[in-house]
Amino acid sequence: MDPVTIDITILAPVEKVWNYFNEPKHITKWNFAHESWECPSAENDLRTGGKFKTRMEAKDKSFGFDFEGFYDEVIPHALIKYHMEDGRKVEVIFDKIDENTTKITEVFDPEKQNSVEMQRDGWYAILNNFHKYVETH
Repeated sequence: MDPVTIDITILAPVEKVWNYFNEPKHITKWNFAHESWECPSAENDLRTGGKFKTRMEAKDKSFGFDFEGFYDEVIPHALIKYHMEDGRKVEVIFDKIDENTTKITEVFDPEKQNSVEMQRDGWYAILNNFHKYVETH
């Protein structure tokens, strides 16, 4: 299956976008696709060979899961490459457009259980949540 690409432009400097994307105190505020969900915890060892783990769950506690991965490459303010436990790869590109504008592009390998459209929509919803959080904080 071909990788899926999504992107969004955020009106904020790349340093702020990078920090909000990677610091656990921020991750827990935006890392969910719908307002009925939350991200109660996040751990992030942001370095090549490091690991991250975020908890995503429904606010009513009816369902939840851990999202984990291992960093393959980290270039501050520019690029993050990681793989998940099932081997799927993800690339996150931080593109500084100008002093106050940053474009984030995510390229990810889809899983086989759900449609590519559903996965694209879910990943985009999280990215859009991130965009709103950065621009309002």
